[in-house]
Formats: sequence, structure tokens, C-alpha cells
Amino acid sequence: MEATGTDEVEKIKSKFMSAWHNMKYSWVLKTKTYFSRNSPVFLLGKCYHFKTDGMYTALNSFQSYLAGALWISGNVEEFRKDFISRIWLTYREEFPQIKGSALTTDCGWGCTLRTGQMLLAQGLMLHFLGRAWVWPDALDVDNSDSESWTAHTVKKLTASFEASLTAEREPKILSNHHQGTLKRNCDDNEKRNEVYHRKIISWFGDSPLTAFGLHQLIEYGKKSGKMAGDWYGPAVVAHILRKAVEEARDPELQGVTVYVAQDCTVYSSDVIDRQCSFMDSGKADTKAVIILVPVRLGGERTNMDYLEFVKGILSLEYCVGIIGGKPKQSYYFAGFQDDSLIYMDPHYCQSFVDVSIKDFPLESFHCPSPKKMSFKKMDPSCTVGFYCRTVQDFEKASEEITKMLKSSSKEKYPLFTFVKGHSRDYDFASSPLHEENDLFSEDEKKRLKRFSTEEFVLL
Repeated sequence: MEATGTDEVEKIKSKFMSAWHNMKYSWVLKTKTYFSRNSPVFLLGKCYHFKTDGMYTALNSFQSYLAGALWISGNVEEFRKDFISRIWLTYREEFPQIKGSALTTDCGWGCTLRTGQMLLAQGLMLHFLGRAWVWPDALDVDNSDSESWTAHTVKKLTASFEASLTAEREPKILSNHHQGTLKRNCDDNEKRNEVYHRKIISWFGDSPLTAFGLHQLIEYGKKSGKMAGDWYGPAVVAHILRKAVEEARDPELQGVTVYVAQDCTVYSSDVIDRQCSFMDSGKADTKAVIILVPVRLGGERTNMDYLEFVKGILSLEYCVGIIGGKPKQSYYFAGFQDDSLIYMDPHYCQSFVDVSIKDFPLESFHCPSPKKMSFKKMDPSCTVGFYCRTVQDFEKASEEITKMLKSSSKEKYPLFTFVKGHSRDYDFASSPLHEENDLFSEDEKKRLKRFSTEEFVLL
């Protein structure tokens, strides 16, 4: 009876926390975000310009309604499509009870796990869909105001604008046969992309059996001493994501691996070994790798000297974002403008969506509103992520990032380094690729406990 009473108390507490966080963060989707027209906007390696004669343009759910918007609507629309197409993972409520607890919501404690999920989701989108992909229905995800243009209006204006730019060009006339072939190929490609779009989201569903859902991540977190309801830091989440990808059994995921840097060092041979490791499907191809680098951008506060480095990272097309935030809140950083970071906020509690049903609704997995935050408010603890499809891509990325680290750092030592060889060559214990009896080695457990005590508390 006592245990039952405790469970009831926990359920009431969870419902209260959900209601509180919904009230606290309900403004997230309603407040306006201002972007300068005179500065480029970078989003995960893509650059957008909103330049007009004015100084600022207000984007409320990306819908511009100021004078001169016709001139910029093309780029605004492209930015809207791109941002909304990123997968947004937030607090959820009323999902299946988490094993070993009475919790049916992650409100108040799961934000870093959610930002970690968003980073991994972006890596999987690069892998299966490519950086150029955008969700065809992205412009339908909006919060229309009476004073703002509707997505339909923006589409019409953009079409008009593009037509005016191309009016003087001589159109290339295709035969009916070629037109039909192109349409069929386009339709097939769109269908394939939509299948992967849904599949990627389904891997992050809040159910015990989904590969990267909250329930599974918490199970892996237990190996490092974390429990449901605990606070997780960016470095701990990086290791949890690595284990989740290693343990994933979906054949589609056998071509992806995750490497986590050790003590701010990426050992090139260890990364390549992971990429060339045996694939369960028996294919001889190398694996794509998502590289996660936990770093600190200063002591108690973020050192502004690292601003150019963070900008440089987010301007790389193979960057999959940054798990970070400000003290007591975790955000997924995906871009920047001037000295402000663009992010997606997980602190919005939404209802549970059963991703196992056919044609489950997708709208709640796509964020309608970007948010901006001054770099100086960023907490120094974060995890940076990159995606490399091939060994050649990794080698090229390591060269580019090394140059960036040297040029952007005013300190004697860079934030992290790429070195040749294996970690064992430098007298560090190397992590085995597969451990049958324990998900984390003793060395990893010690490192994770150290991260847990050093990092900021996240609510």
C-alpha cells in the first residue's frame, strides 16, 4: 500500500511539473525573434541574407510582414524551410512509464537528453537525407497572426519574385516524355525521403522499444550512475548517445557509428577503426561517423575569445550542432547571427505521440520558431558534433577543423585537438568497440562521473 501511495504522489507531482513547465515555457513559441537585415544568418553550414534598406526585420514564426519583405521573402522562406525541417525534440508528457520510476514525463529534468537527441537526429538526417533536404510541408507549421502574412501568401510572393528574376532567361523546353520521366523520378525520390523522415523521427519516439527514445537513453545512463529524474550534462549525454547507436539493432543503423573524444582529443586511428569495423549486414563499406567532442569554453563563464571558433564550427556543413545552453537550461545550438546563437528550445511540454502508428502526426516534431541568445550568456560546458560519411571526409574535416582551431584560438592551447594514432599509443586506455558484459568500461565510468560532478546543473 505504501508503494502504491508513493507512486500516486509521484504521478501527481509529475502532472504538476508538466503544468508548471507548460505555463513557464508556453511563451517559447509566441515571442518574436529579431534578425538583422545587414548581417548573414548561418544555420548548420548554410548562409542566408535578409538584406534590405531597413535595419531589422521581425520574424514571428518566420513570417515577415514589414515593408520590403517581397525583396527578401525568397531567402526568408528558404531559411524558414531549412530551420523548420530540423527535428525538434521537446519535453513530453503521458508517455509510457519509465522503468524503475513512476515518471511519465521528463518535464524539469530531461532537457539535455532532448538536445542530445536533436543533435543525433541531425546527424541521421545528413546520413539518410543529405543537407539539402527540406520537409515539403515545413511552411505549413506556423503560428499565424492576424498581422502577419500567411505561409500561402509568402509562397505566392516568392513564386512571383523568382519568376521576375528568371523572366528574361530562355526556358529550356522538355518533351512530354522527358517531363514525365523527371516527374516520376522526383515523386519516387520524395517518397523515399518521406519514408526516412518518418523513420528517423520514429527512432526518437518516447516508448521503451525505440532505439533513441528517452526510455532507452535513461537505461544507458544508469550504467554511469544516472537515473530518471536526474540532471544530465552535455558530456554524459555524448557517451549515452554513443552507446545507444552501438546497441541499435535496426539494419538501417548499422552503417553509422559514434565516436566521443577523450579528454578533448580526437585520435584519428580510433575514429577510422570505428568507420572500418565489421558491419552486421556483412557489407564491406565503411561506416559514417558522428564525432562528439565535449569541451569547456572557459571557467565559470564562457570566454568570449571562443566566439569565433563557435561561429566557425556552426558554419561547417558537416556540423550537426552543439549540445549546450545557459546555466540551468539546455539548448540545441544550430546557427548564429553576429554575436548571437540560434537555437531550438526543448522546454516546451507536448503530448505523447505514438510513433508506432501509421502516418503519426509530424507537426510537433518541427519547431516553428527560432530563438536567439547572446554568446556571452552561454554556459561553458557543451558538446560539439560533426558528421563524416567516409574516411576521406573525416580526414578532410580534421584538417579543416584543426586550421580553424589554430586561427580562432588566442590561447596557447586549442579547445581540442586531432592527433594521429590510437589513444593506446599515448598510454590512455582505449575503449573497446563492443563490450558484451558491461556497456561502459571502468575507465569510461570514472570519466563520466568526473563529467557529472564538473558540469552545470540543468533543470
